Amino acid sequence: MASALAAKMGFNSLLRKQAKNFKVRICTMESDLEFSCENKWKGKDLFDFVCRTLGLRETWFFGLQYNIKDTVAWLKMEKKVLDQEVPKEEPITLHFLAKFYPENAEEELVQDITQHLFFLQVKNKILEEEIHCPPEASVLLASYAVHAKYGDYDPNVHKPGFLVEEELLPKRVINLYQMTAEMWEERITACYSEHRGRTRDEAEMEYLKIAQDLDMYGVNYFVIRNKKGTDLLLGVDALGLHIYEPDNRLTPKCSFPWNEIRNISYSDKEFTIKPLDKKTNVFKFNSSRLRVNKLILQLCIGNHDLFMRRRRVDSLEVQQMKAQAREERARKQVERQRLQQEKQLREEAERARDELERRLIQLQDEAHMANDALLRSEQTADLLAEKAQIAEEEAKLLAQKAAEAETEMQRIKVTAIRGQEERRLMEQKMLEAEMLALKMAEESERRWGQEEGAKEAEQLKQDLQEARESERRAKHKLLEITSRAVYTSPALPADSMPPDFSFSRENLSFDFKDTDMKRLSMEIEKEKVEYMEKSKHLQEQLNELKTEIESLKLKERETPLDVIHNQNTEQGTSKHSNFKKLTLQSTKSRVAFFEEL
Repeated sequence: MASALAAKMGFNSLLRKQAKNFKVRICTMESDLEFSCENKWKGKDLFDFVCRTLGLRETWFFGLQYNIKDTVAWLKMEKKVLDQEVPKEEPITLHFLAKFYPENAEEELVQDITQHLFFLQVKNKILEEEIHCPPEASVLLASYAVHAKYGDYDPNVHKPGFLVEEELLPKRVINLYQMTAEMWEERITACYSEHRGRTRDEAEMEYLKIAQDLDMYGVNYFVIRNKKGTDLLLGVDALGLHIYEPDNRLTPKCSFPWNEIRNISYSDKEFTIKPLDKKTNVFKFNSSRLRVNKLILQLCIGNHDLFMRRRRVDSLEVQQMKAQAREERARKQVERQRLQQEKQLREEAERARDELERRLIQLQDEAHMANDALLRSEQTADLLAEKAQIAEEEAKLLAQKAAEAETEMQRIKVTAIRGQEERRLMEQKMLEAEMLALKMAEESERRWGQEEGAKEAEQLKQDLQEARESERRAKHKLLEITSRAVYTSPALPADSMPPDFSFSRENLSFDFKDTDMKRLSMEIEKEKVEYMEKSKHLQEQLNELKTEIESLKLKERETPLDVIHNQNTEQGTSKHSNFKKLTLQSTKSRVAFFEEL
């Protein structure tokens, strides 16, 4: 068995000697890169080559990670790549990741590429729930991630459903509430719309500024036991060492800042920490495997070095990088202001164009209405002219009838006068006839006797009756004649004109009043001023988001970490306040507390 293994190793070494190069696949958070490396390359040679390829100068935060059995390891810089426990299959897969985290991302991260890689890694850890994130913070972080990808919110472009393919929230948060994907998108979009004016780099930095306040941000956890054999968790981060209970990774039981630690070492599975205070005894703990101790030591040394480095004057390289970054930011700021001005001018031009188009449409509508009104007025004028002509003809006809009626009146008056004269003459004759008849009757009575007198009287009576009958007929005829004299001219129709009506086409007029053009009374409101720094209003915004979705929470789905976070929030305990509280006690008392856990 041993001989076969030695033969295989000898064969592999022979192949490597024959092939002077080996292939490596480097997986970053953004893309995969493949390189051909020389067999003699050390870890530092490969790491520097990757950093140069990425354009990364802040190399002290990063490392090359690989999986070994059920744990992870980091490529050692001083040893050859092929002499380490890296996977033997080519291409050898290594992950380029942040190994150490900054205390304050805004102050320490200088290059945009450094910031971008941190942003991608932290976002991935939050989505994979390696970093516990409360729901309200998840929504706010998701809005900054959307802004980093899509830029400023534009309702015409970013319509409902544009985030349907995006993974923005941890599954734990989604399952914790009775909310549909559309409701989550609505909440995220509402926050996203408030980030107008930020660049991608600024959105990523805001993301990191919020994430760095999360309890599990930048902490590497390891299972350990104190000297009493109690199972605990060791947390290693940028501030120091923290001791947790196994079921609570949010709130440490005790902490030891790096400036209180003088020496760290291990022997087999036992780890030894020597405090800076020489009066304080060393404290020890055991890990599960030797390989884990090596990893803990690497992380402790790296974080301790960076902790001390932050508290010293920057090196010339860092000063140069920061100066270049400031110049680059100033240049970008000028460029952004120029683009903003151009954008503003373009938007004003577009608004002016839209206003002119609306004005043109309005004028076209008014012109159309004016043309319609003019056409109606012309039709009305023609109709009035026609009516005026008809009225003029009717007036002439009425005048002619009035003249005929006047002539007939004159004739009737003359006839009536004649009839009255004839009647007077007839009445005079009748009186004379009556008087003559009376005289003759008297005279006949005297001449003739009784009998003859009676006959003559009878005859006279008959004559008298005939005369009276003649008189009656004459009167009747006179009445007929006089009744014709009572003549009234026909009344004019209600819609006709009087005889003295005079119509002139000059009097026909139609007043057309031009429609006054309306002016816009309000100007389009300018864009709101730039959104104030998130750090000043972050807590208020998180509380507002929490209030909005609290009623939809399913309490029974809360995880133990959710319950612990809620308790810490109710007690007003935060990551930094708890760390400050824990470090107020003496190192000796904290060591004693750790050993008694």
